[in-house]
Amino acid sequence: QVQLVESGGGLVQPGGSLTLSCAASQRVDMIYGASWYRQGPGKERELVAKLTNDGTTTYTTSVEGRFTISRDSAKKTVYLQMNSLENEDTDVYLCYAILILADRGGIKSYWGQGTQVTVSS
Repeated sequence: QVQLVESGGGLVQPGGSLTLSCAASQRVDMIYGASWYRQGPGKERELVAKLTNDGTTTYTTSVEGRFTISRDSAKKTVYLQMNSLENEDTDVYLCYAILILADRGGIKSYWGQGTQVTVSS
């Protein structure tokens, strides 16, 4: 079954670091492009980071210089490395990816299940 599985969320202290993972299933040949979003109570869903097929990355202003999006083609996994975490970074983080499927080389977009990140002392 084609799916994206997120992991790596948890509780960290302000100033700490955390790395989120978004792994594609075995039926996926390649992650073509990916994004990380976050959603908290009373806030609109926010695009945090984006990685295009050609390797271009973009970030929302509030995380610029602190977060890094990347992918490991061999592991079919997208990462979000988060450094210098702040209380305001507390949210559910959602992975979104454009996948090249093993089944006849189709292309389709999928969402991860979401993972909670809590920054608190």
